Amino acid sequence: MAVVRKISIVISGWPAVGKTTIASRLAEEFGLSAYNGGDILKMLASEKGYSTNRDDWWDTDEAKKFMRERRSDPSFDKKVDKKLADILKKGGAVITSYTLPWLVKDDSVIRFWLRGSQDNRAKRMANRDGISFSEAKRIIKLRDGENRKIYFKLYGFRFGEDLTVFDYVLNTDKLPLGSLVEISRLIVRKQIGE
Repeated sequence: MAVVRKISIVISGWPAVGKTTIASRLAEEFGLSAYNGGDILKMLASEKGYSTNRDDWWDTDEAKKFMRERRSDPSFDKKVDKKLADILKKGGAVITSYTLPWLVKDDSVIRFWLRGSQDNRAKRMANRDGISFSEAKRIIKLRDGENRKIYFKLYGFRFGEDLTVFDYVLNTDKLPLGSLVEISRLIVRKQIGE
């Protein structure tokens, strides 16, 4: 009798596009464990002595210092990506990750890209984090630029440009997040044959 491996899902996209929300809902719906590359990276920062216990830690001066250190030492990101790739290959997970869709070649993994304009993402971030729209937009632009540079330098792919590695691309500007969750659930159900 063949062993059936549980599905895995990876969700990627720009910062503040709704990755974590959709991932947590899919994890709940399909009994999967949810993992976040940012959380593992934050754990590595904590191990290096950074105080990472704030929800908005990524937007602090300390996080910016960590990001500078991260840029000079590619082992941070590569450790995160290796750990997440191992989890993904075992199955039974939904992972939000900037890099895994380009790094893991596995036809049994369902890959989603969430796209959204900087303005809509800044609105989401401002509401989520209780900051002004202008501050959120500044942070979004900064993080978008850093992601492009980091992943091109580490792996040679152009983040957000070549979307051929994805099975599905959803535009978060066109529908509310709840509708995108429903669409994602339907896609997964159909793909796994429910």
